[in-house]
Amino acid sequence: MAATLFSTSSLLYSPLSSRNNPFSPSLLNRSLGRQVNLLKPIKFSVKDDQETERSSSASGSMAAVSEEKNEPEEEEKEKQQEMDWKEDDEFKKFMGNPSIEAAIKLEKKRADRKLKELDRESNDNPLMGLLYGIVRDNLTREKEILSMAEEAFKALDLNKLKSCFGFDTFFATDVRRFGDGGIFIGNLRRPIEEVIPKLEKKLSEAAGRQVVVWFMEEKNDDITKQACVVQPKAEIDLQFESTKLSTPWGYVSAVALCVTTFGTIALMSGFFLKPDATFDDYIADVVPLFGGFLAILGVSEIATRLTAARYGVKLSPSFLVPSNWTGSLGVMNNYESLLPNKNALFDIPVARTASAYLTSLALAVAAFVADGSFNGGDNALYIRPQFFYNNPLLSFIQYVIGPYTDDLGNVLPYAVEGVGVPVDPLAFAGLLGMVVTSLNLLPCGRLEGGRIAQAMFGRSTATLLSFATSLLLGIGGLSGSVLCLAWGLFATFFRGGEELPAKDEITPLGNDRYSWGIVLGLICFLTLFPNGGGTFSSPFFSDPFFRGDL
Repeated sequence: MAATLFSTSSLLYSPLSSRNNPFSPSLLNRSLGRQVNLLKPIKFSVKDDQETERSSSASGSMAAVSEEKNEPEEEEKEKQQEMDWKEDDEFKKFMGNPSIEAAIKLEKKRADRKLKELDRESNDNPLMGLLYGIVRDNLTREKEILSMAEEAFKALDLNKLKSCFGFDTFFATDVRRFGDGGIFIGNLRRPIEEVIPKLEKKLSEAAGRQVVVWFMEEKNDDITKQACVVQPKAEIDLQFESTKLSTPWGYVSAVALCVTTFGTIALMSGFFLKPDATFDDYIADVVPLFGGFLAILGVSEIATRLTAARYGVKLSPSFLVPSNWTGSLGVMNNYESLLPNKNALFDIPVARTASAYLTSLALAVAAFVADGSFNGGDNALYIRPQFFYNNPLLSFIQYVIGPYTDDLGNVLPYAVEGVGVPVDPLAFAGLLGMVVTSLNLLPCGRLEGGRIAQAMFGRSTATLLSFATSLLLGIGGLSGSVLCLAWGLFATFFRGGEELPAKDEITPLGNDRYSWGIVLGLICFLTLFPNGGGTFSSPFFSDPFFRGDL
């Protein structure tokens, strides 16, 4: 029953969803920028209910006759009221961000009206009678669930909460309803690390249940205001529970993706073997590549989890993303607890990407030192020129290993005509690691780059950057890049949206973190920027390359 209750309530209000996220820029701006009585429509409906109950409690048969006589009029009145609400601008604003309690009341009224309509329906057809019975039972169960949900989700009393603010924490000058909680406009009077625990304790005692607070800044007409957002902790916990991946199925999925990724690494490696390679040659070539990928993924995973643990942030299982083009497209995971501040939102993705870059660079340098070049000697992988055709995201590797032929068509040294350019497997793993890390650094959605952009520039700017990145990846897909197309779809539809804001969105990152962000952004740009030197001809509109074309 608990699961059923939650699933119904989550349809009414989901703080973690992109559509109903109470901290999305559009909803927050609208809430901070207006002063309206959001509960007026609901109060109006409750008043009507009370008047109806008083009029229906007259006495005996007169009340029954009056009820039967006025029932059609009441239904018409309710329908007309609902139409008026839909046309009323104030009600539209209210429905853009209702409290769960208010939304449940509205749904209960609609369920009651549907039940009354079914009760008046009379049909001699047994099949239709059975269908009406099923619908009636479903509506009855829905009404029962809504009644239970109404008891579980009670909006916070903002008048009681306002008394908790003061000169020793956060001085509130204005308050507005926001979901089941509220937004308090004012200014901090103490360091935020002191205010958050003290204020949460006061608010929880006043509300009679645990609450969570977020501190944010909002600019209106060049005026910066500080806002404290208060929400019931139980509802936030339920939303995390609904998106939780630390479950048996989540771990099974992580293992399955890990095995699949190892398979795509092995498959990708087989495309770059020298002609007539034996099984021993395959092992000699693939093992270093496997070892390089595992080193990059392992080091970045350890760095990420150590950084998250330092901030007390719980992470979901890590999911490898397989790719038969690059072997792997990196690692993904979700945050399963609240972030304490913007430093955590910045440091966790930076730990993953910076460690991956450094490990990739170390592998490439080690291979170069061991062989005296990137050519790899007898155990080299042969990278075909077609691997780079119409794939601007891989142009970095193309630039490093050199072109297959020069401008006159002469085969360059070490290249094998019809086979490719020899590259050390360990160096190739390092080069691919840099490209894959740069893919994850793109400022799009909930990729590592999107999280960094949200911490550095705020949610509104991060949303614009995410849209621009998706657009550029789409253009790359139109140019024939399979990788651009695949990654664009993945980043937009599987990693789209925004992270839940940190509890402290007021304290700035600081110059050191901004410098790290700029450096990582430049590396990402230089790595993924299309090779404009004309090493290989690449018309804008052309068919993508498939390995079966060889």
